[in-house]
Amino acid sequence: MRVRLTQIMAIILLGSGCALTGCSPASGDPGLNTGMLVSTEWLAEYLDEPNLIVVAVGPDRAEYEAGHIPGARHLDLDEIVVEDDGRLNQLPPVAHLAAVFESLGIGDEACVVVYGPPLAAARLFFTLDYLGHGERVALLDGGLARWRAEGRPLTSDETSYEREPFTPRPQPERVVDAEWVAAHLNDPKVTLLDARPRDQYTGAVAGEGIPRAGHIPGAGSLFWQELIVSPEDPALLPPERLRALFGAAGVREGDTVVTYCRTGMQSSFAYFVSRYLGYETRMYDGSFIDWSPREDLPVAVGEPDAPL
Repeated sequence: MRVRLTQIMAIILLGSGCALTGCSPASGDPGLNTGMLVSTEWLAEYLDEPNLIVVAVGPDRAEYEAGHIPGARHLDLDEIVVEDDGRLNQLPPVAHLAAVFESLGIGDEACVVVYGPPLAAARLFFTLDYLGHGERVALLDGGLARWRAEGRPLTSDETSYEREPFTPRPQPERVVDAEWVAAHLNDPKVTLLDARPRDQYTGAVAGEGIPRAGHIPGAGSLFWQELIVSPEDPALLPPERLRALFGAAGVREGDTVVTYCRTGMQSSFAYFVSRYLGYETRMYDGSFIDWSPREDLPVAVGEPDAPL
């Protein structure tokens, strides 16, 4: 049962900025970063707050133009991912990202609520988190699908806004490369999570652009879609269920979680959920499309071993 959000400290708007706190349903999980997730009820109540910016992110403008949450600004996914030496969906240079967010009117004092296809929305969170603005960003639980199903208002009107200064504060520790992963394969406090479908993890299916099928040795398997109610209702499962799924994939309390997938999109969602659950989290953004071609790096096949 969802708590009425007006009864909790849902948002703090300060003259120097903002912090999103207590926006998701109450939970007995003390490690939960509740400010990273807001409900449709909460957003409907606070939609007119002057420091609140809603961003609709996606691969094109078609869905946005067909109907979006009033006041939402559109961000094309291609603005925040690039191809780098055959590796898809990589982070662009910091200067480019800063210019994108400035042009979108996301200033240093804004609170940002993101929605869109789940992977795109999570990728935007990861990008802003990498730039040091993660504490100001939340995902809309259930996205546009839940907003629409609840009969909440939509508009096709274009949102007007002005450019705002955006100061990047890069957090390089949020992203790791193949060399870092290889050096930590036997680290008992680092758990790799593979967010691809199970058949790609086991090696039954290679996946596009993957020369050696399988997974990084020691990685747990947790397909990102297992973390939501359904593709039609992409709301997160309850925290206790999410934590159980992470535990079944080998994550233990105190672990550093490193997510990866094929190209960095599915792992963005696993990254978001891991951060939401309060784990120290990093992402191998190059993912398996970067790991698999490197013949000096090991690849495992088959089902995962039972976690210790």
